[in-house]
Parts: sequence; C-alpha cells; structure tokens
Amino acid sequence: MGSDIPKQFLPIGGKPVLMRTLECFRKYSEDLQIILVLPKTQQAYWQELCREYNFKVEYLLADGGETRFHSVQHGLALIPDDAEGVVGVHDGVRPFPSIEVIARCYETARTAKAVIPVIPIVETVRELGSGESRIDTLNSQPSKTVPRDRYRLVQTPQTFDIQLLKAANRQPYNDGFTDDASVVESYGHPITLVEGNRENIKITTPYDITVAEAIIQHSTPST
Repeated sequence: MGSDIPKQFLPIGGKPVLMRTLECFRKYSEDLQIILVLPKTQQAYWQELCREYNFKVEYLLADGGETRFHSVQHGLALIPDDAEGVVGVHDGVRPFPSIEVIARCYETARTAKAVIPVIPIVETVRELGSGESRIDTLNSQPSKTVPRDRYRLVQTPQTFDIQLLKAANRQPYNDGFTDDASVVESYGHPITLVEGNRENIKITTPYDITVAEAIIQHSTPST
C-alpha cells in the first residue's frame, strides 16, 4: 500500500476500513459475537482509533499469529470447545460484504457446514506454462486461454460449522492453507459455493482505496 499505516486502519469515506468492516457484521446481527484478531503491535493504535472515532461496536480481541491459519486458531480459541452453531471468518480489509451475502453464508452453513462466497470472473484468463511467473519473464512464457466459466473468485466471510472449523484447524500447518476453505477441504469436508457481491473487494493497493471511495459515494444518499 506504500503507507506506514496498516491498510485496515486507512480511512475511506472518513472512517477506518476495519471499522466499516465490523459495522457490516453488526448490521447483519446485533447478537453476533465478533472476534477481532489483530497483531499485538497494532492493538494500541487500534484502541486510539476507537477513542478518536467513538467506535462502539463490541468485540472480543485475540492476538494475530504468524500466518492467517495461526491467527484463525487464536480467534477460535475464544470460542468455547462445546459451542454449537456457525462461525464466519472475514478479511478485515473487505469492508463491503452485503448483508444479503453475510446472511446467505451463515444460513447455508447451518446445513452445508462449509460455505464460501464467490463471484464470476469477467476477464479472459490465461494459464502460464512451466517456469517463473515474474512480470519480466512473461513474454517468454508459454500460456493458454482457459474457460473462465469454470473458475470463480473467492471472497469472505468463509463460514463453517464451529466444531468442523475447530477440528480442521487442529491439523499441522502447511503452505497449501491459503484460506479457511483450503484448511477444511484438507480435513476432508467439501466446500459449498454461494453467490457473493462484486463490491466485496479486498483493499490491498492505492487503487482499491479509490474504488472503495467510489463505492461509498455511490451508496450514500445525497442530501
């Protein structure tokens, strides 16, 4: 992002990204127990932001881990071992999941037990052949077009039966665990796909901040 401030704390529409994300889930349900996972080194700054913005959404706080897998483990540790129901894992830098998508994920997970939101790919997709994929080597890479209708872009919240996700996260870590669905899939449980929403972007670059500002401006009624 090119900023000294972690991207989840950058303001969009006059409010830090992470606050907007948490507010989406509170709007979905006043009864939802929110667990926020943050690196220890960021927690004091986050508390300052909460005071500055008078942020009142309640949550439990867990320490971040070495990887996403370990961070989720830390968050799950705050859920009682005998808990029943579903748990969703969401990227803090995705501030625009629609309430409909959140509800769809949670409700479907009550029976399917492992659910992720996805959206279609609209661009043409090419698959690289063997070799390095650095941008400066692409002109010498063999490649081929693949049918984009067979692929989907994955979003969050990735939502699971609590006991299933706890059990899956007891597996030894491996580099193939790129998200929570891959962890559960490795444990042997199939993943159900549901429709996501295009606005549910992951903010990772300055361009994404520009897009996020446009989304907020478009969704805010004029006065």
